[in-house]
Amino acid sequence: MGRPSVVAPMIYYANPSTDAIRNEMAAGRLGCIVTPHQGNTTFPDEWDVMADNGCFSNRWKHRHWLEWVTDLPRTVRFVVAPDVFHPDGSPCHAETLERWNRYGGMIERFGFAPAFVCQVGATADNLPDAPVLFLGGTTEWKLGPEAWAIVSRWRDERWVHMGRVNSKKRLDTARAMGCHSVDGTYLTFGPDTNLPRLLSWLDDSTAAPMLWEAS
Repeated sequence: MGRPSVVAPMIYYANPSTDAIRNEMAAGRLGCIVTPHQGNTTFPDEWDVMADNGCFSNRWKHRHWLEWVTDLPRTVRFVVAPDVFHPDGSPCHAETLERWNRYGGMIERFGFAPAFVCQVGATADNLPDAPVLFLGGTTEWKLGPEAWAIVSRWRDERWVHMGRVNSKKRLDTARAMGCHSVDGTYLTFGPDTNLPRLLSWLDDSTAAPMLWEAS
């Protein structure tokens, strides 16, 4: 599986929870995120879809995940490899790397582009050769100097994604850093109100230059 091609504008991956949201996904204005805990989520091949691993909720189970991921259509843009997250902010890069060594190649053999989750302790110099880098970790780490350095170093060679983007401020930060895509649960609550708001944010972020583009 090759590396995902870089596209513009930034993609926001959301849960396909309402007809209006699914219509925007069909129109290409939103991406779709699927997880092992969503049940039998189906989607057309032309949708832009990422597959998360479900580890953040601490409900990840190897067998359930494996059965789920092998049944995914090969049109999925990338599949997030299982990772380890410590909510207290303690380093978990080494533990995540152990899981990557087990699952990254497996995901690729299944025909997907695997995403490595950058957790606390990750730097621009200690990452595996993953085609996709997923900025996870605590909020402080994700917005801190290590994450900025990772994006600056690798955004031209790898796809860079930021997780848990649920505000315009965070979306603007992700774009300023140079991320290619983000995901979030912003549309899970009050989707009728928040959908047009999110689409306007995406339009605004398209018009604004990234910091790395500024002269």
